[in-house]
Amino acid sequence: MATGGPLAGVKVVELAGIGPAPFCAMLLADLGADVVRVDRPGVGGDDDLLNRGKRSVQVDLKHERGPEAVLALAKEADVLLEGLRPGVTERLGVGPDQCWELNPKLVYGRMTGWGQDGPLASTSGHDVGYVSLTGMLHAIGRQGGPPQIPANLLGDFGGGAMYLAVGVLAGLLEARVSGRGQVVDAAIVDGTAHLGSMLWSFFATGGWSTERGTNLLDTGAPYYDVYETSDGEYMSVGALEPKFYAELLEKLELAGKVPDRDDASTWPELRKMFAERFKQRTRAEWTEVFDGTDACVAPVLSMAEAEQHPHLAARQTLVRREGTLQPAPAPRFSRTPNPEPGAVAIPGAHTEEVLSEWGLSHDLLDSGAMHSAPR
Repeated sequence: MATGGPLAGVKVVELAGIGPAPFCAMLLADLGADVVRVDRPGVGGDDDLLNRGKRSVQVDLKHERGPEAVLALAKEADVLLEGLRPGVTERLGVGPDQCWELNPKLVYGRMTGWGQDGPLASTSGHDVGYVSLTGMLHAIGRQGGPPQIPANLLGDFGGGAMYLAVGVLAGLLEARVSGRGQVVDAAIVDGTAHLGSMLWSFFATGGWSTERGTNLLDTGAPYYDVYETSDGEYMSVGALEPKFYAELLEKLELAGKVPDRDDASTWPELRKMFAERFKQRTRAEWTEVFDGTDACVAPVLSMAEAEQHPHLAARQTLVRREGTLQPAPAPRFSRTPNPEPGAVAIPGAHTEEVLSEWGLSHDLLDSGAMHSAPR
């Protein structure tokens, strides 16, 4: 259970799932909310960082009193999060209307790929399919090559979980005024399209071509790309503004030797010159050359290396808890600082504790509708 943080005192019930909904719940826990995850009986130990900082109860929704147990939790909560297919929670007896009968102020957050309605709403899917339909996957990749999948960061977590988090927080603010909760329909297709607002703006004004890898921010421009170093590593270059570009050329010892970057026809020649220059030194050597400059050049670090970077180390962007390297909570707050990342919840380890703290009857545990497991 989190202590402190800007969401201290906010109670969240999460129906256990995978991917974006658990990440949203983790984010709320990182911000101080008391997040109780509802797990199924028989679920084993869990080392998923998306479940850090939460507490876990086990509920058998096939038990005749299983839905009653979830509704009892929802009655005491501010938010309920679920990532099931449309209509599933209604069939289980824990849908929005059933919850609102007991708790009219409850914000009911729903996380899906396709949304709660539309022709594809009832079909299965994964991140790669969701981002495919939005035009955003098509935009990522090099000229002449296929679209490049950005792991599941763009869809599941960017277009999905983060929009669900913003939605439930907005719903909470509104419920405090109106006294009424509402459904937050967070669809990955909607959020991913919305994330692309700047690209849509470029596209509408003729500033973005649908030919992949030919635009300013998709590796088309040689001064916004990555370059291999002599040791097989990479440096990233993002020298968009003229003054930053001038510093890039100075540090590369190419000032006055390159063609006009504003003439896109010279980009292949310019790219070749940059590539040849970066190939002359190691990543460590180039890192030293550009350290502290405004050339907007940085070493491309692996996940294993990122912890050691001086800036990330100074800010403790990555921390170790119980021996596991993980991102620290973000963003940061000056007056209500985030709690430290909590332990990953063992399924069912907090059933009795939550029943007592949330003022629920232990009869639900005695009946077999809820289960408890050792920590």
